[in-house]
Amino acid sequence: MSIKDKLPAGTALGFGTAPLGNMFRNIPEDEAVATVEAAWQSGVRYFDTAPFYGAGLAEIRLGEVLAQYRRDEYVLSTKVGRVILDETEDVSARDLGEKGGVFAFGRPNKIVNDYSADATLRSIEDSLKRMKTDHVEIVWVHDVAQDFYGDDWLAVFETARKGAFRALTRLRDEGVIKAWGLGVNRVEPCELTLDLAESQPDGFLLAGRYSLLDHDRALQRLMPAAAASKVEIVAGGPYSSGVLAGGPNFEYQKASPEIIARVERIKTLAARHGVSVKAAALQFVLANPAVAAVIPGASRPERIAEDQAAAKEAIPADFWHDMREQQLVAANAPLPIDQA
Repeated sequence: MSIKDKLPAGTALGFGTAPLGNMFRNIPEDEAVATVEAAWQSGVRYFDTAPFYGAGLAEIRLGEVLAQYRRDEYVLSTKVGRVILDETEDVSARDLGEKGGVFAFGRPNKIVNDYSADATLRSIEDSLKRMKTDHVEIVWVHDVAQDFYGDDWLAVFETARKGAFRALTRLRDEGVIKAWGLGVNRVEPCELTLDLAESQPDGFLLAGRYSLLDHDRALQRLMPAAAASKVEIVAGGPYSSGVLAGGPNFEYQKASPEIIARVERIKTLAARHGVSVKAAALQFVLANPAVAAVIPGASRPERIAEDQAAAKEAIPADFWHDMREQQLVAANAPLPIDQA
């Protein structure tokens, strides 16, 4: 079981489409289309999306652009756990756990949380229609974690275990999809899934929990356990909701003074060594051998070129030594210099 084997050769840098669901702002259609086109022209061939992103908006926008290209030239992953209805609802009244308001500018279509087997199959069918394609390679079970469901998360997880996990295992065994796993913002559901005797996943899309600003918890158990099980990680949110790329947000909310202070320390060190923070963020994530790919999101075409340049930027070894010495990365975190 390997996610890396399912991705096009040489694909370490993919594209996360959450921003295309009008995350935080109302993105003009031509800007969204130009961003996906820029990703393609830059060589990106792995695209991740979800029904949840703007109530289907990100999938629709992604599909509009990718429909012009040969389907065997790229890999798609989407998610299950939410079904998007034709009827509308009050967007401001949605309960999104810790991420309230993140898609306030998305479509008003009603979002129903449902991790049953039937809903899983329906969700995939609906995603295929929105993206104008006949298959997806990878399916993630979305947000079965504390940040969305609080104290009820284990009950939601159990519903997914009996429903979505088994349905996706069957689809993988039948060759309908190539891989499945969880797409979450917490390590605990991933650890719990690895301990299951049945329904073994191929990988996890872990958003925000393996980044320059937050990686201690993932290093304790998840990364070693995933490596031992040959279950690979796709790292989402490498810029921690934007704060590592000059934005105001961390974890989908305004960054705290503590986080801002930590980012300033990283910026100061990066400037001393002539390193961009984006490059440090991306290359830190990719240095972990358990990581198959990283999928920064973008909603402006120029950001794509920045990401590509950041992934290739030469970073002096002294920068990483100083990051370790100043305890800005965990002592046991794999770094690019460890691979030399």
